Amino acid sequence: MAEPPGSAVPLPVGLPREVREQLAELELELSEGVDTALQKEPRNQTSAPSAAPAPSSSKYHRARSGGARDERYRSDIHTEAVQAALAKHKEQKMALPMPTKRRSTFVQSPSDACTPPENFSVPPDVTATTSTPASSARPAAIDLPPSGIVKGMHKGANRSSLMDTADGVPVSSRVSTKIQQLLNTLKRPKRPPLKEFFVDDFEEIVEVPQPDPNQPKPEGRQMTPVKGEPLGVVCNWPPALEAALQRWGTTQSKCPCLTALDVTGKPVYTLTYGKLWSRSLKLAYTLLNKLGTRNEPVLKPGDRVALVYPNNDPVMFMVAFYGCLLAEVIPVPIEDAGGQQIGFLLGSCGIALALTTEVCLKGLPKTQNGEIVQFKGWPRLKWVVTDSKYLSKSPKDWQPNISMAGTEAAYIEYKTSKEGSVMGVTVSRVAMLSHCQALSQACNYSEGETVVNVLDFKKDAGLWHGMLTNVMNKLHVISVPYSVMKTCPLSWVQRVHAHKAKVALVKCRDLNWAMMAHRDQRDVSLSSLRMLIVTDGANPWSVSSCDAFLSLFQSHGLKPEAICPCATSPEAMTVAIRRPGVPGAPLPGRAILSMNGLSYSVIRVNTEDKNSALTVQDVGHVMPGGMMCIVKPDGPPQLCKTDEIGEICVSSRTGGMMYYGLVGVTKNTFEVIPVNAAGSPVGDVPFVRSGLLGFVGPGSLVFVVVKIDGLLGVSGRRHNADDIVATGLAVESIKTVYRGRIAVFSVTVFYDERIVVVAEQRPDASEEDSFQWMSRVLQAIDSIHQVGVYCLALVPANTLPKTPLGGIHISQTKQHFLEGSLHPCNILMCPHTCVTNLPKPRQKQPGVGPASVMVGNLVAGKRIAQASGRDLGQIEENDLVRKHQYLTEVLQWRAQATPDHMLFLLLNAKGAPVCTATCLQLHKRAERIASILCDKGHLNAGDNVVLLYPPGIELIVAFYGCLYAGCIPVTVRPPHAQNLTATLPTVRMIVDVSKAACILTTQTLMRLLRSREAAAAVDVKTWPTVIDTDDLPRKRLPQIYKPPTPEMLAYLDFSVSTTGMLTGVKMSHASVSALCRAIKLQCELYSSRQIAICLDPYCGLGFALWCLCSVYSGHQSILIPPMELESNLFLWLSTVSQYKIRDTFCSYSVMELCTKGLGNQVDVLKARGIYLSCVRTCVVVAEERPRVSLTHSFSKLFKDIGLSSRAVSTTFGSRVNVAICLQGTSGPDPTMVYVDLKSLRHDRVRLVERGAPQSLLLSESGKILPGVKVVIVNPETKGPLGDSHLGEIWVNSPHTASGYYTIYDNETLQADHFNTRLSFGDAAHTLWARTGYLGFVRRTELTAASGERHDALYVVGALDETLELRGLRYHPIDIETSVSRTHRSIAECAVFTWTNLLVVVVELCGCEQEALDLVPLVTNVVLEEHYLIVGVVVVVDPGVIPINSRGEKQRMHLRDSFLADQLDPIYVAYNM
Repeated sequence: MAEPPGSAVPLPVGLPREVREQLAELELELSEGVDTALQKEPRNQTSAPSAAPAPSSSKYHRARSGGARDERYRSDIHTEAVQAALAKHKEQKMALPMPTKRRSTFVQSPSDACTPPENFSVPPDVTATTSTPASSARPAAIDLPPSGIVKGMHKGANRSSLMDTADGVPVSSRVSTKIQQLLNTLKRPKRPPLKEFFVDDFEEIVEVPQPDPNQPKPEGRQMTPVKGEPLGVVCNWPPALEAALQRWGTTQSKCPCLTALDVTGKPVYTLTYGKLWSRSLKLAYTLLNKLGTRNEPVLKPGDRVALVYPNNDPVMFMVAFYGCLLAEVIPVPIEDAGGQQIGFLLGSCGIALALTTEVCLKGLPKTQNGEIVQFKGWPRLKWVVTDSKYLSKSPKDWQPNISMAGTEAAYIEYKTSKEGSVMGVTVSRVAMLSHCQALSQACNYSEGETVVNVLDFKKDAGLWHGMLTNVMNKLHVISVPYSVMKTCPLSWVQRVHAHKAKVALVKCRDLNWAMMAHRDQRDVSLSSLRMLIVTDGANPWSVSSCDAFLSLFQSHGLKPEAICPCATSPEAMTVAIRRPGVPGAPLPGRAILSMNGLSYSVIRVNTEDKNSALTVQDVGHVMPGGMMCIVKPDGPPQLCKTDEIGEICVSSRTGGMMYYGLVGVTKNTFEVIPVNAAGSPVGDVPFVRSGLLGFVGPGSLVFVVVKIDGLLGVSGRRHNADDIVATGLAVESIKTVYRGRIAVFSVTVFYDERIVVVAEQRPDASEEDSFQWMSRVLQAIDSIHQVGVYCLALVPANTLPKTPLGGIHISQTKQHFLEGSLHPCNILMCPHTCVTNLPKPRQKQPGVGPASVMVGNLVAGKRIAQASGRDLGQIEENDLVRKHQYLTEVLQWRAQATPDHMLFLLLNAKGAPVCTATCLQLHKRAERIASILCDKGHLNAGDNVVLLYPPGIELIVAFYGCLYAGCIPVTVRPPHAQNLTATLPTVRMIVDVSKAACILTTQTLMRLLRSREAAAAVDVKTWPTVIDTDDLPRKRLPQIYKPPTPEMLAYLDFSVSTTGMLTGVKMSHASVSALCRAIKLQCELYSSRQIAICLDPYCGLGFALWCLCSVYSGHQSILIPPMELESNLFLWLSTVSQYKIRDTFCSYSVMELCTKGLGNQVDVLKARGIYLSCVRTCVVVAEERPRVSLTHSFSKLFKDIGLSSRAVSTTFGSRVNVAICLQGTSGPDPTMVYVDLKSLRHDRVRLVERGAPQSLLLSESGKILPGVKVVIVNPETKGPLGDSHLGEIWVNSPHTASGYYTIYDNETLQADHFNTRLSFGDAAHTLWARTGYLGFVRRTELTAASGERHDALYVVGALDETLELRGLRYHPIDIETSVSRTHRSIAECAVFTWTNLLVVVVELCGCEQEALDLVPLVTNVVLEEHYLIVGVVVVVDPGVIPINSRGEKQRMHLRDSFLADQLDPIYVAYNM
């Protein structure tokens, strides 16, 4: 119930303005809690948040001098060290590339503060490939022109105008200069890598770091446990703490016990011992007798009760605590109500009752009917208010039961572990009493002394001294709450002065605050203090705070020997405390240790390099009656050597006894028996682990070096998070970040811990300042600690999660970082520097000769990996095929035999037929087109004609018209009217490359080709003849052209591949007939059948299904243009349902549209009467690895409307053969296998079980078509491979294309791709075509239609898309799948390489604040799952990644746009 953030008290108006400004600054800086004026400010303000006006920096520095420079982690020596280290780096003059950030992205500062430096010109006009960022919809699918690369085109031709990135010719753009900077940085010598450990086999790669031969090793003897002085026997020590309270409450009732302050720091109420006794009695009586009924009391002795009290109400808390002790119930003081982790503590302690104050209860959130909200993760609680007026006076004869202190539990103190879980440390009554006795003796408390307590009184030293030991010794405690310190940082010093206090309990923070504010109070005196107990004296950086405070306040009467650092932990309680010294005696010495030694847990006095020294002060001696030993923190509790750092363990009656309810963890912490080097136990006294690492120095002085929770274990060395914070702060940070607001933690990525530094950035820091500071911090940490920082992030002011007292909540910060909800405004990742345990790059083995391949694969009894579809020769068919060799003949025959049979039906967006074609209509209209080609176009047989039509029947008519005239049709996707600059060049290129004599099109498109807008994109004067076919003359063709041989060219098929290659292939009449026949047989197509096609009709199998198959097989095709789905998502599914379609074909884009757009509308589909139970096959036409997750989701989503889980399948085709596989109607269902991704990278296939780590699910791409044979071949040696081996898929079939159509007939490429032979083996005499895809064949247990066992073909991916990195082969889709899974706001992802750097582009569909969260997540996942370091992460708007009509990403195009700086990215991060 700490102050709710935002309830900061207004600064007292009386102070001069300059001081008020300073205090506002201070509040921001050191509060370990940041000014609340910033909290209410919306994050994305352009103007600076209007907190107290910040003084100009020079004035600020003036205001800070006067000894106040040394703050929490400040040390002059350290600052000098850091400056020296930075100077050394400066000599190397390394420019790091600064990240690129879009202007709009969280401009926190005034816009002038972050004007980019001169060389950042305004980004160029982004018209080329990006859609307007405002719409999140993707631009219409575009087949973007390649950068002008045409397969088979002569290398020397037409390359000048291209942006020739792939060949390493520099591109002048700011992106590539930054990449050049990045490459220069990466060439720097790195820290020596760990011993390489990678073995190229299937074993999991596990890093085995070899120890550094020069690392220091401990050389001392084994330490012996150290004893504290004996605990003196004092005659009047009470038998239990409750007895002490009874004694003082009844005999000294007027003595002051506790004074509370109001918000201004003035005493407001003093609780006397008498009042404490009487009110605690009342509460104890009420708890035991007034809750519930006599027969069913709510509380029984031994039950646990939560205490929920605000930090500014120590009086109510004290009454509640002692009330519970007297009632023999166990108090569990907790912080803020609402924390989920606290809920875990309450649940594990079985708490059902919470005590609180009336004010506090009113402040808790309520439900509508006034009940207190059930907090997330909390058990159901009954709330009891403990204000006096609600308590019942106990009857005269009622007395609490005060027994002798034993091992029964007294109270439970909570502790938060490094991971953020909250556990309760149980303290027994005897331990509580003994601890008070030990503290009384060590601090030499005497009755009636006054103590000022600035600590949290609910736990740790604040509770032990300010609530427990004070009662034992009848002390008077003045409690100074955090809220008062925020408004008046000097209040505790004023209290010491006013009350002549003998002891003060503080943290370094309080010393710093007092130093900042001391100039307002010249006349305070600290001469009364005999002990200033610094409770975080165990923090190595406390020494500079203590020194600075002493130098400033010695003139105010502070005695040097009064400063008493101590070390504490929830488990061991007070571990050690420095006793007050004798005036004039020399102060204890300091230890100046080598940081390098410390990182290996070895104590070495620092001699060599003063830059990397750590000065630590002692925390005094072991507690009276206690014993201490130092054991190794990991593994068995072996005693350390005298010069070795280990975990401090304490044995005494005063520690905690267990973690409540957690038996397993308890044993390892509270019941430790140390062992010697041989492993045998030393003594039989159990010790408690303190969670502190340190050593016992000369004179049995205890030194603490680090808390275990702050340890970062990186590659076998240990670093202290606080040391790293201090180094960061020693880099002049005033302008950039808040001093008290830096978090350092480690995350496990790729088998090692990686250091992450997160700091809150000041609102007025410019991008330049922040980036400068970040680069310097990296260099400083690297020099001083010899460790790399994995990630350095700056977040907006006041956004890091806070602990109840305003410090940074480290474990929550870490959780936010890992979840991607930290929202940094600047980030720098350095995986290249840090990650030194990557496996060795794979060396390719020298070329393997055919013989060894043969021996390796075949002698071992492996079957050669080949498979084939049914044999065409054995299949009987009607005489159609024998009678008609050409498709034109089939059409003429159908026009005579079945003139009115409907072949095509075209639907519009509403699902209404807009155009139909019967056999006769199609024939007649084709004749007219043919005659117009002869009359208007004066074309000859063999001329190429470009058909430029939207998807529809006109396209089909024009196609057959060309065949009738003997011309060669080339179907081309029409340009997009809204995006001519991007789409028209592709049209122009195909027209040029195909040497078209004429263009057939519609009137609308003809006007578009000659429009002003078109002229801006291409040269419109040089189009060939353009003929519009909207109004055709009714003229009969004198005769229909018949090709002399079936090998003559029928049509050209042009397509842009995903790598940006434009390729045209030649299809002969024989191939066309063979293709149609194979599809007809596989899908059992005949005249009475109907199929629905929702595909683009311009190339590949999509074109064949749209234009060719119906004419050949006579079935009816219902044509659905995919673009109509954009205005009516239901169109495709409702058509299939309405016409009871059994077979439908679609593309991945269509399937994805339906999955994303209709996935949550299944009820709407049902309401519209859409059912898919009629569907037997739903085939996705593709030239890629099957997208299993998409087809699975589609099947699952639409299962409820009758879609059979077996219906969905995919096809596989390539440029050389458009239809290799297609599921068809008969034959076994497609099979699935899981393969190991690591093996795939090595070009091997290893089958694994479902759920195996790093496994990839592959699905068979449908069944091989009749007449098709495939074989798997080693692409280098061209030798055949065995079953289940990865290689290139080669194909032989009568419908293979007859070659590339190129300007220069490059015969070698033709021969290599279309007519190539195996280097040996049975199939060596066959001519094969190379598909350019990697895959494998695997014999399954299923039976094929032929009765033999079925051979399944699995496609892994296109060879020319693969990325060769570190000697391994990666498929972009695998990396992209990993990246897309990391954060809900990643809509799409694409990867490519540039100069061996991996570039990852992600589309952000969330708010721009999340852009920088993605950088570490993307880097982590690619490292973890693919063993690759990402070089550049680019965050862009949705729709920026270009996707072609088949739904494939055009990665090369994206790469060119990125390098030409045309993406308008939200953020570009260059990983160091």
